[in-house]
Amino acid sequence: MSIPESVGIPDHYKSFRFSARRSFFWDKLAPVLIISPVIVTTLTFVYVFIVLTVLISLSDWSAVNLAGRFSTPLLKNYSQLFANPRFQMDLRNTVIFTVMFLAGSVGLGLVLALLVDRQIRAKGLFRTIFLFPYAISFIVTGVAWRWIFNPETGINQLFNVLGINSVLVAAGLDPFKPGWLTDPTVWPPLNEALSNIFPAAARLQFDIGVPVALIAVAIAASWQLAGFAMATFLAGLATIPTHIREAAQIDNASGWTHFSKITWPMLAPFTLINLVILGHVSLKIFDLVYAMSGPGPGFATDVPGIFVFEITFRALKYGVGAAGSLVMLLMVAVVVVPYLIRNMREDA
Repeated sequence: MSIPESVGIPDHYKSFRFSARRSFFWDKLAPVLIISPVIVTTLTFVYVFIVLTVLISLSDWSAVNLAGRFSTPLLKNYSQLFANPRFQMDLRNTVIFTVMFLAGSVGLGLVLALLVDRQIRAKGLFRTIFLFPYAISFIVTGVAWRWIFNPETGINQLFNVLGINSVLVAAGLDPFKPGWLTDPTVWPPLNEALSNIFPAAARLQFDIGVPVALIAVAIAASWQLAGFAMATFLAGLATIPTHIREAAQIDNASGWTHFSKITWPMLAPFTLINLVILGHVSLKIFDLVYAMSGPGPGFATDVPGIFVFEITFRALKYGVGAAGSLVMLLMVAVVVVPYLIRNMREDA
């Protein structure tokens, strides 16, 4: 039944219809319009470029062949990548650096969190001081620590000031003067020992072991990210219920017993968060290493990020560079994706 034109629609009914349309807009359409630029940007500059990188890694595209077709065989760039001795050393360096970096940053962060969590004066000041390095860019950290590890003007001067080298010289020994970032030594050399177990190890084109120069880089990275790990552990310590702490005190559970039986188990989720976040940082690290040492002597501090940069923009081998980028992406995905799947299952 239609309303005659002579019968006017009440003003309050018009106001209700307008309010309903406005409510529908803000509840349904406005959120989509607000996040649509982020969605478009992410799809374009992340996923579209990932697809393009995959296509380039399978092609012959180069500076002299901008209309390159798919390579023959299809995985030729990947074969060249993994056959490159430098990239093999980069993978070795990545594994060793990740282990040292995670042990240093997470371990130091845990110690700092336990110290700051105590009832001490100026607690907030110490927390700020320990967290401050995290606010510094990797480039600044790399430049500063490059000077610290300079064999002539850096930390080695302490051995002279403290008289350590004078004692060594008086004893007929050489002064203690580590090369730090300039030392290409790989220690301990494990190729021969591993070749007795795995004959294929004898055909490797790089030395298996810990590059000495890489230790200095791991120390600098651990120093910068320890504050992040500390903040995460402090958040975890704040979630431990007070009644559990009080019950432990009543049972005389203090020191190592309190840490191993109560604190550490309850910090396990926060430890996992630190390992995942800092692990993916170590796998794709570039700027700190580039500013601090670059590829290093004998590629002792080289990482896949530096290799991809140089092979793409200096050697102009775009296909091999794209293949290296995808290898880095897969390494990060191996660390991050299982953690995300685990969280989604817990939330379901």
